Amino acid sequence: MKMLMFALAAGLGASAVPAGAAMVRAQDPQSVVAALQKAGYRARLDTDKTGDPVVRSASSGTDFSVFFYNCTDHKDCRTVEFYSGYHLDKNPVGLDKMNDWNRTMRFGRAYLDDQKDPVLEMDVDLDAGGMSDDLFKDNLDYWTSVMSRFEKHIGWTS
Repeated sequence: MKMLMFALAAGLGASAVPAGAAMVRAQDPQSVVAALQKAGYRARLDTDKTGDPVVRSASSGTDFSVFFYNCTDHKDCRTVEFYSGYHLDKNPVGLDKMNDWNRTMRFGRAYLDDQKDPVLEMDVDLDAGGMSDDLFKDNLDYWTSVMSRFEKHIGWTS
């Protein structure tokens, strides 16, 4: 009985992602580029100041980056982080506004950087085989929605 249940569970897990489906993996930064481009975003693979991969993109006129983390020798990464930073010359955002965001929003943590400018980040775990292209797009759509809400929250105009 245990063997039958194990076989059924293994079969169900195998069918969760169609054979040949594209997987988005942090170990393959080009797969992140391809997924962004397939979703209609520009995407350029680069390296960050530590030498790890980073993808540069934008949504609705706002630049954002996809940073790669938990890398070994600047490759074989495990996780990514969507990141957008905002420079506000006028009407700076205070800690109360950032705390309000973090208290009321589940996704997309916000903080003030060293220059007291607001930053928004959202982590995505792509370890253990990555995720389907469709699920990555769902995370991307959520990220751009969170960005839009955050920009309204801080009074950002691009």
